[in-house]
Amino acid sequence: MEIRTGRPVTLASRGMVTSPHSLASAAGVDVLRAGGSAIDAAIAASAVLAVVYPHMTGLGGDAFWLIHDGRSGKVSYLNGGGKAASGASLAAMSGRGLAEIPLRGVVPATLTVPGAVASWIVAHETHGRLPLSRVLDSAIGYAAEGFPVTARLASFIEMMREDLARQHEAAAIFLPEGAVPALGTTLGNPDLAATLRAIAGERWSGFYMGDIAAEMDRFSQAAGGFFRRSDFEKQTASWGAPLVGRYRDVEIYNTPPPTQGFTVIEMLNLLEPYELGSMDLLGPDRVHLMVQAKQIAYHDRDSVLADPTFVDVPAERLISNDYARERGRLIDPARALRWDQVPSFGSLAGDTVYVAAVDREGNAASLIQSLYGAFGSCMVAGRTGIVLQNRSAYFSLDPVDPNRLEPGKIPLHTLIASIAKRDDRLWTVLGCMGADGQPQIQLQLYSAMIDGRLDIQEAIELPRFLSGRFSLGEARDTLHMEGRFPAATIEALERRGHIVRRWEAWNEMAGHAHGITRDPQSGTLSGGADPRSDGAAIGY
Repeated sequence: MEIRTGRPVTLASRGMVTSPHSLASAAGVDVLRAGGSAIDAAIAASAVLAVVYPHMTGLGGDAFWLIHDGRSGKVSYLNGGGKAASGASLAAMSGRGLAEIPLRGVVPATLTVPGAVASWIVAHETHGRLPLSRVLDSAIGYAAEGFPVTARLASFIEMMREDLARQHEAAAIFLPEGAVPALGTTLGNPDLAATLRAIAGERWSGFYMGDIAAEMDRFSQAAGGFFRRSDFEKQTASWGAPLVGRYRDVEIYNTPPPTQGFTVIEMLNLLEPYELGSMDLLGPDRVHLMVQAKQIAYHDRDSVLADPTFVDVPAERLISNDYARERGRLIDPARALRWDQVPSFGSLAGDTVYVAAVDREGNAASLIQSLYGAFGSCMVAGRTGIVLQNRSAYFSLDPVDPNRLEPGKIPLHTLIASIAKRDDRLWTVLGCMGADGQPQIQLQLYSAMIDGRLDIQEAIELPRFLSGRFSLGEARDTLHMEGRFPAATIEALERRGHIVRRWEAWNEMAGHAHGITRDPQSGTLSGGADPRSDGAAIGY
């Protein structure tokens, strides 16, 4: 069928940034024009998003990177996951009468230390060209002077109004004069501007030591939280090797444990024997196979995934072709797999930002950063302006679970970022938000571009589906589908046993995806931004 997109792919020759907010993408391109690297641009965009997209990201969250070196072609992984505080233990949870970690409040806010800023510093130390103060300049300006509120941000503040109103500091920022800010009004965060200035001037120490760390420690102790200054002093970001797989003629890189990146490669391996390129992009056969691959990979994820410094995670086996042949026997072309055959847990609910940046030398940054839920824990760390994440809610309190809570441990992370090469040259940089939806969205993007030969913007705008549940009232294997899928496709999937929830034509819960492709011969950059977000792909 003919695919018509709502906007054309963005083309540029020198550099490009794409993200879920146009102001962030513009800040990244401004840094590129000033002589910054792709990594500088990604930090600039991420910092602006921490200000203008506070419902989805912030300095109080975690981040993971893949970085492509344009000169050597090497792809490196950077782990910016926040570690559990020294007092975060199963016994501490039991002592508070908790059978599970709550989604909101001071417990998830302070169980883990924010890791994103440490990753910014390490990435900048290795790949930065401009001073960090220049890189953070736009974010500091928007925090200090304010920025225009989008309809999307206003709707999220309204949705989380009760939780935000419970804490004075959060309410003062996001509910000025007790009301949800209207579309186009100016919203600032002067305390966050001061925090960003401290990072710009003192780098790692400006956040993890000194006045900022002292204020977060004070807040935590006053509110009955867990992290302390000594926990901040231990927080670092670390380099490692990415996972590498192959689908058709494309080499695909993804983030390793504790992230769920292996599931993308495992799903592609499971699907490679099938001729997806000959199937209707919006037909039932392709969707049916993808959903089954997801069920198998997520079952594996929930069985073994955890922080690899605490638990042996057999990632290389999980992404091997031999393992895919073994697990692929479960796929049934005629009927949906029952949830109890390959059970998986988790939730599709989650809020994240993704930034892709490429510079004129072919350096590329694939950066994913998040607070986990909308506004994270809905707690602001005292006078720092920092919204703290609730990522620690992903920890299990089951003592035999590999992802159980332990001091110093990073929780299982849904955050993943990807890079791909063709003929050993950089081809694409892509990622998305959406918790358990992230691997499913990456899968759909890669198949659309490789099997369907769509450009990055067409692939992003293709009708999307997500398998899983958003709330406890839904079946765990609910198949959510945007309304632009043909009615015949939905009916055929229901006949095969899928529990389908029909969405409207476009649904933000289907996630925000963004990406950049690079033509191996001409070097021309093509950028895509998700119309489900406030984003833009901007180049020069």
